[in-house]
Amino acid sequence: MRSWKVGELAGRTGLTIRTLHHYDEIGLVKPLRRTASAHRLYGEAEVERLQRVRSLRQAGLSLEEIGRVLDGPEGTLDRVLARQVEHLRGQVRRDTALAERLDNLRRWLRSNDTVPIDALFEIMEAMMKAEDYYSAEQLEYLKQRGEMLGDETIRSVEREWPELIAKMKAAMERDADPQGEEVQGLAKRWRELIEMFTGGDAGITQSLSNFHRERVQTGDALMGLDGSLMEYVGKAMGK
Repeated sequence: MRSWKVGELAGRTGLTIRTLHHYDEIGLVKPLRRTASAHRLYGEAEVERLQRVRSLRQAGLSLEEIGRVLDGPEGTLDRVLARQVEHLRGQVRRDTALAERLDNLRRWLRSNDTVPIDALFEIMEAMMKAEDYYSAEQLEYLKQRGEMLGDETIRSVEREWPELIAKMKAAMERDADPQGEEVQGLAKRWRELIEMFTGGDAGITQSLSNFHRERVQTGDALMGLDGSLMEYVGKAMGK
């Protein structure tokens, strides 16, 4: 049976050794065995399990959720790959819709030589609209979710988010341990607010993450949620 040391596995998968060590520590992907010198060795079954973990991560699940899914009926390689395929197809649908908008702009340009400035503003605004991150089904779900929560709860959460982000940023600037009691308390509330918005839907959670990631990349981060803070929050969340 073939086996790989942790460094070899990291090189073949593109993951960091630190990530693989973390997966081992939390029991997500443990090595087949250790050598006499305590080096981790991974076999083919562990590589397959690692693939399932990465597929579920791309589909938007947290590491905690993945741990619950892996050993259940939805955790088989076939079911996991099917879930990943559906997620990717959703991305393709959103990208296709955006491509059609841009193609329409090109046709206008060929017919008119120039594009009105207002049209450029409109296309840039459209690129940042919710439907470019959420499917029609997800938007309908979010609408129903908002109606269920009610205006008062939504306003309360909208007030709480900037306060929570400010507290997390202050902890980061003090170099507080992401796994320490203070930051873990903030991370717990962070998860609760996200779940309140998404209803625990993994696909919507991933779409929300994509939205904020692109905002950061374009220099348009919301409520101070920049790249360094997102990375810090990720550490607190165990991502």
